[in-house]
Amino acid sequence: MEQLIRQAVKARRNAYAPYSGFRVGAALECAGGKIYTGCNIENSAFSPTNCAERTAFFKAVSEGIRDFHRIAIVGGQGETLVDISPCGVCLQVMAEFCDPGSFQIIMAKSVTEYVCRTLGELLPMGFHL
Repeated sequence: MEQLIRQAVKARRNAYAPYSGFRVGAALECAGGKIYTGCNIENSAFSPTNCAERTAFFKAVSEGIRDFHRIAIVGGQGETLVDISPCGVCLQVMAEFCDPGSFQIIMAKSVTEYVCRTLGELLPMGFHL
């Protein structure tokens, strides 16, 4: 878990957040251990903005990966990390590809201070076809 959080912290450095100043990093662990990272990318029109979690998922899916184990996310302004959780859109993207009962979401302030929840706990009534 510690390495996954460190990867999210590293990915956060690449965030493009000139409007909010709130930089987010994510590290998505796939079956087999491969990790895809993502950062938030803001846009002046706001709706084209992409969250770190979706960036990581879309990178993995674009390379043919569909089996995911867990994701770590970190975020905050400046160097201080704060408590965050994925937005509803990101949770719904996760629900498209992950089992709600077993996919873990690690929300971290540091490698030793974090909360871990399942997708089902954070999105108990997600939409599924």
